[in-house]
Amino acid sequence: MKYFGKESFLGLLICVFILPSALKAQQSDLGNWLIYIGSKKINQDWNWHHEIQHRNYNFFGDLEQLLLRTGLGYTFSNKNQNLLLGYGYILSQNYDELVEEVPINEHRIFQQFISKQKINHLQLGHRFRLEQRFIESEFKMRFRYFISARFPFKKGKENKFYLSGYNEFFLSIEENFFDRNRLYGGVGYKLSEGINLELGYMNQFLQGSSSRDQLNLIMFLNL
Repeated sequence: MKYFGKESFLGLLICVFILPSALKAQQSDLGNWLIYIGSKKINQDWNWHHEIQHRNYNFFGDLEQLLLRTGLGYTFSNKNQNLLLGYGYILSQNYDELVEEVPINEHRIFQQFISKQKINHLQLGHRFRLEQRFIESEFKMRFRYFISARFPFKKGKENKFYLSGYNEFFLSIEENFFDRNRLYGGVGYKLSEGINLELGYMNQFLQGSSSRDQLNLIMFLNL
């Protein structure tokens, strides 16, 4: 299999910008998510997870959600598996029938298990997450499965560009079994050891056959 060159990267980057614009011309549902995901080693076995997401209904300036998430994780001896207990706070700005923003507060406790594997140059990740959600006066539970893939543009440690993609589906424990599905594809750049930037496009298919599109800018920090 041939690896990608600079020309292919530029073509993909152009597609990432142009495709959402073309979709927006047909349907004004394009949003923007700014995401920071960090992990800090406490010692050889334990890590501190921290995360901030600023989600907008449109390209920028119309807040949909502010998500703050943190947790304590334990890495097993093989270094490819991690078990984590976490907490999240989510502020959602929903629109009512009068088209007025209604703030909704959610506190979330979650448990997750991550397993990583490598097949040649392809890096795969699996995440299983169970959430207990306290949304104002309601209580809900939800299961999530996330599979991700990374593939470098070419061989060698000097290579900094890679392709990135994931799919995640959400299953409700209550009566409506299917909650949503998220499909993402993008390009990433390794700034330095432990610091990555990604720009990508995500489609979110929601319960009731509705769909939304997001342009995602993601920063990963692993120290």
